[in-house]
Amino acid sequence: MESYLFAAGCLSLALGLIHSIMGEILVFRHMRNGQIIPTNGHPILKERHVRILWASWHLVTIFGWGLGVILLRYALPSTEHTHQLFVENTILFSMLSGAFLVFIATKAKHPGWVVLLAITILLAIK
Repeated sequence: MESYLFAAGCLSLALGLIHSIMGEILVFRHMRNGQIIPTNGHPILKERHVRILWASWHLVTIFGWGLGVILLRYALPSTEHTHQLFVENTILFSMLSGAFLVFIATKAKHPGWVVLLAITILLAIK
């Protein structure tokens, strides 16, 4: 096992978790109106801006977790083909999760979910 890659992967997963928790506590807790997705940014931000800010915040976490999982996998011995397939699938699920997050958070009004879903589809049909 590659201990440095394993440690880097674990740190990536921990960083993602801490990033989302601290964002919820320090930033988004004050913007909620009793809903999961924050919407109150007045007077500075409109609801749609708060929604995409929230989605983008957690999108960073999802992508960080994806990279962390790839690092953890690279810490283990295997064949080249197995690595490539694993990396492709990890990216696919990260992009799909991101598409779903942006779609839900913005009520499908931000086009980012379409691009993330297109990436997912291209990886799936490859």
